[in-house]
Amino acid sequence: MFGTRGSGQPPACGRGARGVVGPGAPQQGPPIERTKERRQPGSAPDAHGPGVGGTAAPAPPAAPRAWTKGPPGGMIGGGAAPKELFMTQVYFIGAGPGDPDLITVKGRDLVARADLVLYAGSLVPPGVVACARPGARVEDSAPLTLEQTHALLMETVRAGGLAVRVHTGDPSLYGAVAEQAALLDAEGVPWEIVPGVTAAFAAAALAGVGFTVPGATQSLVITRVAGRTPVPEAEALRAFAARGCSLAIYLSAALAGEVRRELLAGGLAPGTPVVAGHRVGWPDGAVLHTTVDGLAGAVAGRGWGGQVVFLVLPAQDRAGSPSRLYAPDFSHGRRG
Repeated sequence: MFGTRGSGQPPACGRGARGVVGPGAPQQGPPIERTKERRQPGSAPDAHGPGVGGTAAPAPPAAPRAWTKGPPGGMIGGGAAPKELFMTQVYFIGAGPGDPDLITVKGRDLVARADLVLYAGSLVPPGVVACARPGARVEDSAPLTLEQTHALLMETVRAGGLAVRVHTGDPSLYGAVAEQAALLDAEGVPWEIVPGVTAAFAAAALAGVGFTVPGATQSLVITRVAGRTPVPEAEALRAFAARGCSLAIYLSAALAGEVRRELLAGGLAPGTPVVAGHRVGWPDGAVLHTTVDGLAGAVAGRGWGGQVVFLVLPAQDRAGSPSRLYAPDFSHGRRG
């Protein structure tokens, strides 16, 4: 159902409760509730023309719009166009894992300025886009097709407005930006991507773990197991497990048993530490400390059927060497 935001004050971008559970989880007190003053929009709504859903409400004086120069022979997105400046009208924004405080400042400012806010409601909480200005059109794209989302973007562009497409996490990971951008390129519409915090990094932060350990592992592989979307045979999970590096496994909660089998087949010990992050950043989000052998049962026991990322950390319990960065004999550009 389509509509516009009312003229009332939008709800604050608050933080939800979060938890850490399972053996090895750090002890911590009750959740700390924090609030902050909402950023004011960076420019007036009418800086981009009238909102798609109605007349823009009065706002502070407009800040200059961003202009983007495309690559040689084309504009942002690779479409053929003269080498000149283009005004970006469509932004793909990484919303982060769900916590409204984990969207970037640039992303939140663009949401606050936009005439159309098109967000993936199945994965992005409404609080992330609650800073949309009064009069902006805010739409959940979950029930829409690619063609329908493109039609909404183009309606805003043709009206001279600013459209933001808000994706979960970071748009470069398991997103659908390429096909959306191709449609914009075909119509000569300039677009940009604003990066976001991906779930693996948010889960690691909440669990208090790291992916790299000096002298033990210096690599992180981001991957998934094959489901409805196939995975190339050379990228089978067991092949990555055999390397002994850290892994962040997405989109595999329903296949947790397969994840366990593949990790063991790759030679990882049953007791290898694993962190499972569920809806990290959402009010009901949590992380669970478990092992390769126990991960499937732990997730099933809590009813986590989706929105889970597994962090496999073979070096977590190894005695690594201290970082050389702060060693007295380690010279660099800031220290002789």
